[in-house]
Amino acid sequence: MRVLTRAELERAERERLSPDAAFADASLGRLCPEPEDDLRTCFQCDRDRILHSKSFRRLAHKTQVFLAPEGDHYRTRLIHTLEVAQVARSIARPLGLNEDLTEAIALGHDLGHTPFGHVGERALSHALARCRHLDPKAPGSARLFAHNEQGARIVELLERDGRGLNLSREVVDGIRSHNGGQRAATLEGRVVALSDRIAYVCHDIDDAERAGLLAERDLPVAAREVLGASSSERIETMVHDVVTRSAEAGDIEMSPGVWSAMMDTRRFLFENLYSHGDAKWEEPKAYAMLEELFDYFVAHLDEVPPEYRVHDDAPDVQVADFVSGMTDRYAIGLYEDLKIPKSWRRR
Repeated sequence: MRVLTRAELERAERERLSPDAAFADASLGRLCPEPEDDLRTCFQCDRDRILHSKSFRRLAHKTQVFLAPEGDHYRTRLIHTLEVAQVARSIARPLGLNEDLTEAIALGHDLGHTPFGHVGERALSHALARCRHLDPKAPGSARLFAHNEQGARIVELLERDGRGLNLSREVVDGIRSHNGGQRAATLEGRVVALSDRIAYVCHDIDDAERAGLLAERDLPVAAREVLGASSSERIETMVHDVVTRSAEAGDIEMSPGVWSAMMDTRRFLFENLYSHGDAKWEEPKAYAMLEELFDYFVAHLDEVPPEYRVHDDAPDVQVADFVSGMTDRYAIGLYEDLKIPKSWRRR
């Protein structure tokens, strides 16, 4: 059996992929140069490094939308990540883009997420603002902690006991640019950013229906007529639309009608699920718990694990790194250890 070398894989990319794709042999390289792998391209190495990282494993026990949901079928942050990767590859493949780069970015895009979903992100932003004597409501304070920036920080600085994963610059850029106002430098990164929206809009509806919080008939009628009446129909509609529209536009886009339907559905979810509704009634408790954990460790910096104190960062940054990396259940257990007498805990 013949072995395909990295050089042969790189040549195959040149023969097979679109001229607009990001090619492994033209990568901008790593922050710290290192020898190339004999059998894998740089983007394949990056995918494997992310997959085997501690922060990736923690995603299995971090909230997607529902806090500590009952039942085995609700999505965690890890399941969301895998679904984003699948949607992204389904778009990248027919467009002739680099699937290895796309998958690496998709697997790493949420590494910086806090416990308890976006409520944890807001809690840490507020805690950092207080620690720096800033007005938490002032412009910019709400973004003192942003999971996309934290994801880039994890892979560049925090993983492997402070050495980072030393990923290709294209992968780090895609992780940093997958949400908010930033735009990825590669088409592959832009595919992941759009796939993230596609995945969470479709799958959060699915989880909400399973929890009895929404029914298909509750969704905006006009959006359902465009996107479809089930999760699989909506994903198929949007993936096909992105592929067709992007091929015409030379960039990663949705057609105006499908984009509008997706954003109408997203707006409906924010109004009825993300910001209000039964899925959110426990969030104030999670918010307060993370703020208290943050305050405790700022006052007891010596109790922060050494791996978060390798670099000469400000104490509040080190504590934010530690708290944001916690899983939901680790944060709860630690809070109980610090705040609740053992004799009062449930057995």
